[in-house]
Amino acid sequence: MAVRTTAATGGFASLDRYFKVSERGSTIGTEVRGGITTFLVMSYILVVNAVILSQAGVPFPGVVAATAIMAALFTGAMALYANYPYAGAAGLGINAVVAFGLVKGAGLSWQAAMGVVMLEGLAILVFMAFGIRRTLLDAVPVPLKLGIGAGIGAFIFTIGVFNGGLAQATGIPADPVALGNLASATSIVTLGGLLLTAALYARGVKGSLLLGIIGATVIGIVVNMVNAGATYKDLPGVAVMPANFVSTPDLSTIGQGLNVDVFAKLGVIVALLTIFSLMLSDFFDTAGTVVSVAAEGGWLKKDGTIDRADRVFWVDSLGAFFGGIFGTSSNTTYIESGSGVAEGAKTGLASLVTAILFALAIFLAPLAGVVPPQATAPALMLVGWFMFKPILDLNKVGEIDFATGFAVLLTVFVMPLTYSITNGIGAGFVAYTLLKALSGRSKDVSRAMWISSAAFLIYFADPWLRQFIAR
Repeated sequence: MAVRTTAATGGFASLDRYFKVSERGSTIGTEVRGGITTFLVMSYILVVNAVILSQAGVPFPGVVAATAIMAALFTGAMALYANYPYAGAAGLGINAVVAFGLVKGAGLSWQAAMGVVMLEGLAILVFMAFGIRRTLLDAVPVPLKLGIGAGIGAFIFTIGVFNGGLAQATGIPADPVALGNLASATSIVTLGGLLLTAALYARGVKGSLLLGIIGATVIGIVVNMVNAGATYKDLPGVAVMPANFVSTPDLSTIGQGLNVDVFAKLGVIVALLTIFSLMLSDFFDTAGTVVSVAAEGGWLKKDGTIDRADRVFWVDSLGAFFGGIFGTSSNTTYIESGSGVAEGAKTGLASLVTAILFALAIFLAPLAGVVPPQATAPALMLVGWFMFKPILDLNKVGEIDFATGFAVLLTVFVMPLTYSITNGIGAGFVAYTLLKALSGRSKDVSRAMWISSAAFLIYFADPWLRQFIAR
């Protein structure tokens, strides 16, 4: 009652009622703090997406503006339609496929590559219209859902470690990963931010992730100044005070994805395989993200279902479709949403705050781009722990047989080892289905899981299949 009264006397009663803030055990302040945290953790995408796509010839300023616009629209729709603290923007992974696979590898124009993204988004919308996406999500056994969440936690922790420079690839097959250079300038930013964030969280300070990001950004600016700007010379605008805080948005990429030249360039069969692979990656990346954040936030039910899941997936599906049209690559629900949830966010009000900040970033792109990757790395590492925690309850869902346990193991480890949520989910699905069948318990596998596993077999066989199609 005290929370509701506080919201009302503060003039926020209508927001409280619309988003059911008090009803879900939160406060206006908590939601605002969660939304700001999510934005700060995600804001790197404004620069990183532009850096990646500009290598395919997409105009850098146009990508920055379009990325901010799509993130604002996507996250705002998630707030107002789904009323969950999910946020989304251009997805890492698919943007790299666009730049290096479709443009530089397959020889498509960047407009045609965005057309591929638009078409895979359209395919997902068709799946949504027939209820297939929700059916597949509900068909996944609860232990596998817990494994997906834990795998994503391990994955996001790994991203934080590598982004922060605490680990590095060696290029040596026998010893592929090594400790990073802990004396480097970027590692100092990460370690300083991690120490600050962990200390605040351990002491129960509210807003520890947000304060940690701000503190690490300050450390990054100082380190960059000491090194005369050399620390972040390859990331324009990062860890420096911008000369101009306001910029006029470049809208040149919007509408360029309405292009279906992929069929003429690659041929119908190869084009369909390309669209299918992207669709499968987009489809199950989102499913894993939605489930793991829901588990952390407490709205994943014991039977593994989520209220209003269809609304979440409709927004996500439209994000994939319009992301291609806007020239940002597919927009998807971000696992970084978990950072806001870790701050206590439980409703769409947090997403509304994030959306407003992305809308401001359309004009304040130089300021939004100040936060360095190493400033968000500590937050990602802590969020990785939050995402991983539900796996500790695996013993509460009943006896775990070998088929289920091994599938969970593959799901958890394949994600960080291959840097792909889709690969981890696919490995777990295929292992679960095949091992159940081999152990004489095929009746435990639903029809939807059989279909999903068959789709993943095609996904994994895609490079092999293309060899024969090319002949």
